[in-house]
This record gives sequence, structure tokens and C-alpha cells, in this order.
Amino acid sequence: MYCDVCGTKLEDGQNFCRACGKAAGAAPAAPSMAYRPRVAAHLRVLAALWIAAGVLRVIPAVVLLSLSHWQFPSAVPADVQGFLHPLLNAIGWAFLLAAAASFIGAWGMLDRAPWARLYTIIVGAIALVDIPFGTVLGIYTLWVLLPESSEAEYRQLASLPG
Repeated sequence: MYCDVCGTKLEDGQNFCRACGKAAGAAPAAPSMAYRPRVAAHLRVLAALWIAAGVLRVIPAVVLLSLSHWQFPSAVPADVQGFLHPLLNAIGWAFLLAAAASFIGAWGMLDRAPWARLYTIIVGAIALVDIPFGTVLGIYTLWVLLPESSEAEYRQLASLPG
């Protein structure tokens, strides 16, 4: 049997859907008044997008950290080399920390951890300045997780055994 709200497979004897919290076997709402939980419907997509954002931040981190350890050609003045190595290293670590923040938020949402909603809202708000992908992801994150109704729904999802 499957949940008629979110489509998650229900086990025999299961009273509530683990993904959206709807009572199993309850009559569905009228089609014109159907309620589709915002958080339950978007949580996996949101987590997948945060994983993708993390991967997109790991790539330049690895490139920049690698470049920070290379020897520049002799045509590059020594004082410029002394400036470029720490700069590339710092930017590479910044990308790596941003990737870690993305992965932590995605893991928390997939695990339905109680702290993950607030953490991802904060990371999403910071990501708004990362034009264009971070801006779109930040807007989507805030649209899904920020409303007050989303807080109650996320708490319900987090309290379900999983």
C-alpha cells in the first residue's frame, strides 16, 4: 500500500506515513481541497540540490588548493608568488568549508534531524549572495523551510521514527 498524499510505500500495520505524517487508511481529501505538505514534498529535492551545491564547491576547492602548492614560472615575480600561494590556499579552504556546510545541511535534512531546518535556513540565507545557483537554491530553501507552517511540519517529520 502507498500513501495517497506523497506516494511513499507503507508497511503492513503502519498507522502513519513516515514521509508526510498522514494517517494510513484515512480518506483522502476532496481533489479540489487536497493538501500536500510543503516540507515533506520538497525535502528530498532540497537535500539533493544541497548535495549538488556541495559538489560544485568541492571542484574549485580542489583546483585552488592544488594550485596553491605548485611552483609558478620564473617569469612571475617572487613577491607576487608569495602573495598568490596564501591567497589561493585561503580561497580553496573557503570553498571547501562552503561545501562541507552544504553536505551537513543535506545530511541533516535527509536524516530529518531537528537542528537541520534552522541550520539549512541560515546556510540558505548566506547562499543568496552566490549568484546564480546559490541565489536560486537559497530562495528555494527559504520558500520551503521558512514559513511558520513549515516549522510545525518539520517538527512532526523529525519526531517520526525513521
